[in-house]
Amino acid sequence: MIPRIHKQGSNTLGLLHYLYSKGTHEEHVDPHLVASFDHMAPDPGRDPAATKKDLQHLLDQPLHLIETDQRPTQHVWHCSVRAAPDDPILSDEQWGDIARRMVAATGIDPGDGAGCRWAAVRHADDHIHIIATLVREDGRRPDHHRSGKRAQAEARLIEADYGLHRVTPGDGTAAKRPTSAERHKAERQGRDRTVREELRETVRRAVAGAATEQEFFDRLKDAALLVRTRVLPSGDLKGYTVALPGDHNKDHEPVFYAGSTLAPDLSLPRIQARFDTTAVATAPGNGDHQDHPPQRPAPSAARRTTTDAAWAALLVLDRSDEGAAAAQIAATGEVLDALAKTSALYTRQELHEAALAFERASRSHTREEFRHSQQLRRAARDLVRSGPALGRGEDGATTAMVIDMAFFLVTAAAHWHGKKQHAQQAAAAHQAAEHLRAAYRTAAGMPMGALYQRGRRLAQPVRHKQAAHLRRAVPELAELVLAEPGWYALAATLADVESAGHNPAALLTEAAERRELGTAESVSDVLVWRLRRSADMPADTTDMWPHENGAEPLMRSAQRPAQRRTGPRSRRP
Repeated sequence: MIPRIHKQGSNTLGLLHYLYSKGTHEEHVDPHLVASFDHMAPDPGRDPAATKKDLQHLLDQPLHLIETDQRPTQHVWHCSVRAAPDDPILSDEQWGDIARRMVAATGIDPGDGAGCRWAAVRHADDHIHIIATLVREDGRRPDHHRSGKRAQAEARLIEADYGLHRVTPGDGTAAKRPTSAERHKAERQGRDRTVREELRETVRRAVAGAATEQEFFDRLKDAALLVRTRVLPSGDLKGYTVALPGDHNKDHEPVFYAGSTLAPDLSLPRIQARFDTTAVATAPGNGDHQDHPPQRPAPSAARRTTTDAAWAALLVLDRSDEGAAAAQIAATGEVLDALAKTSALYTRQELHEAALAFERASRSHTREEFRHSQQLRRAARDLVRSGPALGRGEDGATTAMVIDMAFFLVTAAAHWHGKKQHAQQAAAAHQAAEHLRAAYRTAAGMPMGALYQRGRRLAQPVRHKQAAHLRRAVPELAELVLAEPGWYALAATLADVESAGHNPAALLTEAAERRELGTAESVSDVLVWRLRRSADMPADTTDMWPHENGAEPLMRSAQRPAQRRTGPRSRRP
């Protein structure tokens, strides 16, 4: 249940006209009173003899207890209370009880016999509006300080009493919600989201891995945003605002939003805090204009770099102080934004949803110390600079590899927030993990399928040998892994590891010890990617072929030596 205290107004009758109207899109159905301060207020919705002006006069009568020049100009208090979509439909009596609890908790009508006059109007199944006049019956002003927080606390109690959907309590670090006016404007313009939400996502993607102010602003302009900057007399930047082309106010001027109004961590000082000053020499605007700019990484190489950086970030979350851990979590959000921007279409939607969900998890009251997260931020920058990745080959396989690692990193962030009692952040991280799990299933289908077929074709003695390595390295996991369908892919990978000159049992032990595996859907999948990363082997094996005995080194088809054919074309075994 979400209560919302709206901005105070000065026109009681104007608000009543809205509450009893059909709404801007005919969304108000059967507006009527469900409760009032005296249980006898006139109801213009159900009583043909009652008018909105009658109700307005009744609510505003306490104003006359005060001299005209001393009356508050903003005397109209307005609170909406909305149930969750999956909550049962409440009766008028239940909504009336909720309204009375809300005005008591917020100090509007605390039950001392001299509270403010108020009325609760229901014009939809899932919510009510409470209107009150901010002058008590004794002529004093009500004590409604911090009424928003008091309403939220009462809503949590109401949820428990009525068995409603339990909303995780906030901590003041969430991004500002779009206003009703912004939502209605988006509907008129045929947009799926409000301008505020579109700008927030675009700015976050511009931040992902950016090394300097210039690179950040260049990305905003490349995204076709209108950008204004404010400069101090010293020449230093003070702030910035952005606007979406085509979004105008009534004077046909662009509507600009400051970064800090999009999200608390998108203000210019908070963005500047992310930059690594030791790397400025190689950043755009500094190093990229040199005669020999840094080479753009391949998408697959950028994904391997990101996987390595995520390994390091996991250790920080486990062992470091709060500031370093918070920085790693914020940088994880940058990686997810970069992955969503550059991955192939068939994984992009789930990655996009993961990045949107994790946005809430990337902020808390713990201030980030970004010097600890530059490896992860540089990985995000490599992802952006590498450009779009293909959905097949090494690009597609390393995408599965990095999503697998990102899942564990996001899950670790959820555990960290949980320990700190950051309820909303932990819930957001868990939600992001589910989207990553879905993205992984899609991305891993082809590369894991190729490994599975290779494992099935391995000779029986070779598979027995790899099973022995597994039992020796991780005896507590061996039988679980051997029963998984992914065992064949792991067996093929262990054969590759051995052919490359590594000790399979040693690498297996290291892979299993680096992080818990209890949250993995397939332990064998996780071990496959960790082994292929540790041994620096290709992630994609779709164009590899196994030798007959399954133990010889595998060779790329493009690297096979040409052979002169002197006879009829034969089928290769």
